Amino acid sequence: MFSFLARQRPTTALINGVRISVNAKETLLQAALRHGIDFPHSCRVGGCASCKCKLVSGQVRELTETGYILSDQDLDAGYILACQSVPKGDVCIEVDLARHQATRQVRGRVVAQSRLTHDITRLVIQLEEGLNYRAGQYANLRLDCLPQLRRSFSFATPVRPDAQVSFFIRQVSGGVFTSQVGECSLIGHGVTLEGPLGEFHLRPASAPLLLVAGGSGLAPLLAMLQDALAGGVQRPATLLFGAREARDLYALEEISAIAAQWRGSFRFVPVLSEVAADSSWQGERGLVTAQIPTLLQPGAHAYLCGPPAMIDNASALLRDAGVARAHIHADRFTTFRDMATALS
Repeated sequence: MFSFLARQRPTTALINGVRISVNAKETLLQAALRHGIDFPHSCRVGGCASCKCKLVSGQVRELTETGYILSDQDLDAGYILACQSVPKGDVCIEVDLARHQATRQVRGRVVAQSRLTHDITRLVIQLEEGLNYRAGQYANLRLDCLPQLRRSFSFATPVRPDAQVSFFIRQVSGGVFTSQVGECSLIGHGVTLEGPLGEFHLRPASAPLLLVAGGSGLAPLLAMLQDALAGGVQRPATLLFGAREARDLYALEEISAIAAQWRGSFRFVPVLSEVAADSSWQGERGLVTAQIPTLLQPGAHAYLCGPPAMIDNASALLRDAGVARAHIHADRFTTFRDMATALS
């Protein structure tokens, strides 16, 4: 009885000396925002590191693996992501509350909308003014017709001189925002874009590149490759693209154009996980991550983007193959439903 009551004792968090309560299954970020603390944050799903803070004392349960978001130095120093950390008891953390990423809000209008697959739509937005971002980063989008909703999507192209930006938006079952994009014409509709956000971008190096995408996770990797091509990058590159069926493959002409112009060696390997046994598909089958041990070049740096399970599996394989944690970069495409499941 005593131990049961002890577990029910309210949990507290000391944030820069300010004591707050943390509800059961509540993350540190959720608790801080509930108490009116202007805690740095953006994506809320463990993909951008904006809510990085130092765990001074206590223990937390991490909802997702953060080793490929935070650096080895950060991990050694005790840093955690507030949006992915549920306290196991009383904790004390320190955070630079003045550290806010330089983001802007820019207005725009949808000028093109096209189906890439049965559940992924390309949305092209003409901004009223240019926005400088790194290929691989993302932005928060708010449609005028759904002013109460804000969703995060990666830029699918690098910065363009005409201030047009593109996004690949996958329709999520029950998702109000993504269903609006996937099922309704938005041409001419107004959009508010907030960005740039995130730390997912190509780091300067000469090492071979291994890029692994799943579903709409191809967007930031495609932007990275286009930007690298324009910048004259000559690194050997391998792009693995995982999809369920042949109908889920897209942007193949864009990838072919990149491959034809790439200044080093370039391999593109599409992999289908649910293709029928009697299908005419001649390419690779199974999980996209199963191709990593065979295609990984010595000294390669990895960039991963897609669903959490794919990234977790790929990261484990890469570490087993000797790839340093510092050379594994990832962007987890996590939905609000995923987060609710993790907290349940």
